[in-house]
Amino acid sequence: MNKHLKRTIGMAATVCLASASLLAGCSGKDEAAQPPQPSASAGSAQTATYPITTSETLSSWEAINTNLTTFVSNLAETPFGKQLEKETGVKVKYSHPADGQAKEQFNLLIASNNLPDVIEYDWNTGYPGGPEKAIADKVILPLNDLIDKHAPNLKKILQENKELDKMLKTDSGKYYVFPMIRPDNGLVFRGPMLRKDWLDELSLQVPTTIDEWHTVLTAFKEKKGATAPLTAQYTTEINFQDAFIGAYKTANRYYIDDNGKIQYGPIDPQFKDALTTLRQWYAEGLIDKDFALNNDSKSVDTKMLSHASGATVGLLSGGMGRWMETGKKQDPKYQLVAAPYPTLNKGEKAFIGQRDFKYNPGASKAISADSKNPELAVKWLDYAYGEQGAMLFNFGIEGESYTTQGGSLAYTDNITKDPKFNLQQMISQYTKPNGPFLGDDRKNNFNTFKEQDDALVIWAETDAAKHILPAFITPTIEESKEVAKLNTAIASYKEEMFVKFLMGKEPLDKFDEYVARIKEMGVDKIIKIYQDAYDRYNKR
Repeated sequence: MNKHLKRTIGMAATVCLASASLLAGCSGKDEAAQPPQPSASAGSAQTATYPITTSETLSSWEAINTNLTTFVSNLAETPFGKQLEKETGVKVKYSHPADGQAKEQFNLLIASNNLPDVIEYDWNTGYPGGPEKAIADKVILPLNDLIDKHAPNLKKILQENKELDKMLKTDSGKYYVFPMIRPDNGLVFRGPMLRKDWLDELSLQVPTTIDEWHTVLTAFKEKKGATAPLTAQYTTEINFQDAFIGAYKTANRYYIDDNGKIQYGPIDPQFKDALTTLRQWYAEGLIDKDFALNNDSKSVDTKMLSHASGATVGLLSGGMGRWMETGKKQDPKYQLVAAPYPTLNKGEKAFIGQRDFKYNPGASKAISADSKNPELAVKWLDYAYGEQGAMLFNFGIEGESYTTQGGSLAYTDNITKDPKFNLQQMISQYTKPNGPFLGDDRKNNFNTFKEQDDALVIWAETDAAKHILPAFITPTIEESKEVAKLNTAIASYKEEMFVKFLMGKEPLDKFDEYVARIKEMGVDKIIKIYQDAYDRYNKR
């Protein structure tokens, strides 16, 4: 069958099954064929000499950093894009989906008959059926032979890190992306934070328990006039990252319990206890009444900088760092401080929180089956895993965005002292904050404020590593179809009821009825599929 026709048929049959769940689309297991693994033999890969001599132009479809759009509309126009072309010798034509429309535009792209050479997207959750299905549909290429022959930098990393190697394969052993690899100190980057200047003014300590949070938020409302004491961005759910629900030893998603078994948090008995607390806070005016309208970062920016809000769950740099930079210009006393993920009892360790894995599926690149020169694409991508390429991706251009003095790295005044733009905006021109490259643990040394350094330690004190379900486990193609079909309805119903319970539009007496409905919708089937996939992953 013509590969374009097969792709169109495959997408038509599966795109409507895409799930809103974390793991709705996952790859399958091909028992019959075990692809060759990157060889351990020295010298088997063809080491590219950069810059590469070529007259060909590659094409890449990828999201553009929102900080970057302040300056340009295309990555090729940035100092980073120009330097990458100079160092690799490869000219690249970039195309970027509109902000907030990546999913819709990805689906249109895949259904077309003209794919770019490389596509940066979450192939685990974003493609119905996952990477194994994408390979079967002739959308992307399996990369085993290509990595073995043309990607010595990535190949070396995979040979030295067997756990990372396991993450990057389907159950049948197929590599499918060039990964974003986080450094060990870059796995935690989001958590609860509060206005430290308000705490000091009110003689309050940083809260660690649910009761202490209630005291602090009440004081923010009554004594500081905060109209939305606790706010957060709302995408498919309120983005607390389980900061409060986790205090009740459950999660607002699928998770792994203490016995290694997959559970669906929103139907746990203790989830009702968490809802009871959040409902009370909402009724008392402690949670942003308009949280459901905070569907972009600007809404939260406004509230955190206008004194409407004094607490949120946000990012280390894009939240805490950015707000403190702007806030201090308005008021030198403006200060944020990280709070631990809260617990019910003093001295407990938080059950769950935000913690990523070394492999970040959401910002990794696959090579399309339409690529006319996949070998060149591989060599271009592999540059980001070598020493010189990794420096460019992580820190930018020496002398322009950073300097090396006495063996230590530092941003230049050009980056840190711009009178108009903040650090995140400036550095976005010279680096690729997210994408397929080898992360460098020295990046966290570039935090603007000591409070950011402290936050990394504070937010890491959770048991999240034991309880977060990896996004890269791979149900079979048929299992993935079942998950997508069931989970779309479950996720929609769960979130509808969560909001109604929280806002008091449905009585919590209906919680058992809500649980029964989710079970009728097939959640136990999904739990079994995830459990089987997780068990297979652990046996790789």
